[in-house]
Amino acid sequence: MARTKTPDILVDCPCCGTKLTVDPALGKVIAYEAPPKQATGPDLDHAGSLLKEAAARREALFKQSTENEKTRSQLLERKFEEAFKKSKDEPVTKPTRDIDL
Repeated sequence: MARTKTPDILVDCPCCGTKLTVDPALGKVIAYEAPPKQATGPDLDHAGSLLKEAAARREALFKQSTENEKTRSQLLERKFEEAFKKSKDEPVTKPTRDIDL
């Protein structure tokens, strides 16, 4: 029996970018080409600007934390006053113990 030559199917993987060659008669992958490696690190040409941005972000976070600490005591005092007002209006009851149940 003479088999007719069918052209191979070229498939690009949408996930990783690998190029697959599939034989339709066999239904199997006969060759693949790995995707090119991509640079994962930062570009050294822009390293100075990246360092400046990181320093500015750290400075902003530090300023925000110092502002939070300045108002923290006032916030805690205000919360205490509100809790004291609520507990002042409630009647005093005897707490239930586990043994009482």
